[in-house]
Formats: sequence, structure tokens, C-alpha cells
Amino acid sequence: MSELLSSAFHTIPTDVKSEIISHSNLVELWNGLTPLGRNEWLCWIISAKKDETRIRRIERLKGDLRSGKRRPCCFAGCPHRKKIV
Repeated sequence: MSELLSSAFHTIPTDVKSEIISHSNLVELWNGLTPLGRNEWLCWIISAKKDETRIRRIERLKGDLRSGKRRPCCFAGCPHRKKIV
């Protein structure tokens, strides 16, 4: 199993980790992000209020990483990060 690098604040949820690890090219792309970049993706995903939205966001993460995006678009940023900076 491939090792995923952590984020600056959030732990990687099991469903997100499973999806990334199941695609070897995504592991490299994920690990190529900065800790804050990984944190933004995780916060954006876990902030979803509905399961359907969370699933859609995980799918979008995979597509956006493949297309070279390093952070989620139109996300104001992780509010939790401000507490630790």
C-alpha cells in the first residue's frame, strides 16, 4: 500500500484515503501538493453537509488532481488553519 502524506491540520478520512490509494497516479499527485494544499482539499471535502456532496467532491478531487489543480476552486480556505497559524 502506498503512503499518503498528511495535511497541515486535518487527518485524511478513510474514504478519501481509499480513493486516492486505489489510483497509483493520484498518490504521486497528492504527495506533490503542499501540506496546506492537501489541507484545503480535505477541509473542502469534509465540510460537505450531504453524503452525495461529499462523494461528488471526492470525485472532483481525483479529476482536478489529474488536470493539475493544486487547490479546490471557489473555496474560501480552511477556517481551521487560521486557528493554528
